[in-house]
Amino acid sequence: MAVHPPVRRLADVPAAHAAVRRALHFEGRDFSYAEFAADCDAVARTLWHGWGVRPGDRVAWLGANHPGQLMLLFAVARIGAILLPLNLRLAAAELQAQLAECAPAHLVHDDAMAVLAREVCFQAGVPAHHVDALTANGTSDGELPAADTDVDSPVLLVYTSGTTSRPKAAVHTQANLLANMRIASAVQRIVPDDVVATMLPLFHVGGLCIQTLPALYAGASVILHPRFNADAAFDCFERQRPTLTLQVPATMKALVDHPRWRTADLSSLRAVWAGSSLLPAPLVEPFRARGVPVCNVYGATETGPFSIALPPEHAFDHAGSCGWPAPEVEVRLEGTQGDSGDAGELLIRAPNVVARYWPDVPACDAQGWFHTGDLASRAADGSYTIRGRAKDLIISGGENIHPAEIESVLVEHAAVAECAAFGVPDDAWGETVAVAVVLQAGATASEEELQAHLAQRIARFKLPRRWFWLEALPKTALGKVQRQVLVKLAGQA
Repeated sequence: MAVHPPVRRLADVPAAHAAVRRALHFEGRDFSYAEFAADCDAVARTLWHGWGVRPGDRVAWLGANHPGQLMLLFAVARIGAILLPLNLRLAAAELQAQLAECAPAHLVHDDAMAVLAREVCFQAGVPAHHVDALTANGTSDGELPAADTDVDSPVLLVYTSGTTSRPKAAVHTQANLLANMRIASAVQRIVPDDVVATMLPLFHVGGLCIQTLPALYAGASVILHPRFNADAAFDCFERQRPTLTLQVPATMKALVDHPRWRTADLSSLRAVWAGSSLLPAPLVEPFRARGVPVCNVYGATETGPFSIALPPEHAFDHAGSCGWPAPEVEVRLEGTQGDSGDAGELLIRAPNVVARYWPDVPACDAQGWFHTGDLASRAADGSYTIRGRAKDLIISGGENIHPAEIESVLVEHAAVAECAAFGVPDDAWGETVAVAVVLQAGATASEEELQAHLAQRIARFKLPRRWFWLEALPKTALGKVQRQVLVKLAGQA
């Protein structure tokens, strides 16, 4: 495995490598490590001298992937402030709720999110700034803030739907991120000569922390795409020759189904890593047929997320497994569930696991174990396979969706008596959202009407793809909805 010299402070990462090496490529522009480090310092000056950002303050980001978001992260680390990346897929009301909870001092946005940013910032009373403002005045002669912050101080807040109806912000410290960078770069064997193609959103820990930050930690080069696009991905593979990339089932399907798949040159890729608990075999096989190992990595927003990984040498003989615990990561199964009794809830303890949710809600038990809510089994060789979820979370295209987020809005419709949202298997998205609806006696409502009702309040990716109309929801004797019965019914439909 690759071994890199330790970096004691997060803010030191950009300047820890050969200055002339390429750190980033974005929309036709290359940033050397020297240029990237200088820009991070310029952003820190802007935040400190121009915007008055101080230790503990939150700075939000709303936009597609952009070097400015990465510069913000290293700049707030120098100050001791905290970055809050926002999911650009959320509805305005959802963003406003997160701004109200985390109370950022400022919000930075790109061109595409300018209108939405102004709307949510006006409601929240938060100053909004275009990303270009980060470096517009940052090269002044103002003193650079000292990067002497405690590594145990929080530096990143990332929202996850988790296991309750109310999304929670996981609090990542600088020590958490540095540990994750160290672990992930070692397992993926990232070295300075590597070129990593980042196409997944940086507002998730998957896109940010599985490869992008570990690559910068290792001194490798990152090709940063604003967002995933299949044609742009193939262009990148063929012309810029990345050695590694991270995908999810939805993007893998988009690549495999694309007309360019059969003739595309994938020879530069030594592995495709996939951030997903479960990888459908029909998506993995085409990559295997092209000789490209698909390496699964398991984790959660709260776990860094690099926790369990399937290395390239086992990608072909451990299909369906998420591999072995990464170095420094402890894993155990608690209890048993299922007919065979071989699956238990997966618990994780590691230096990249967060200790709390914002502002001060414990994320782990008293012994430091994070309870994932996922059911897993352990093979004789020590590898783990995810078998399902003990909780009701729906994961669609890498997005976490809790049924209550949908149900609480849908039941507000006058025609709806009861409803239950649940996930159904889908080759492209992993799962898609389905909903069973019981209408009020004598009431009528069309799928289109209810879909429009939901679209006003929740993000588009949370909208149900399948609808079922029932006279009553299946429930236990205690009145709890039996979601697995609904999944079975959906499979028979």
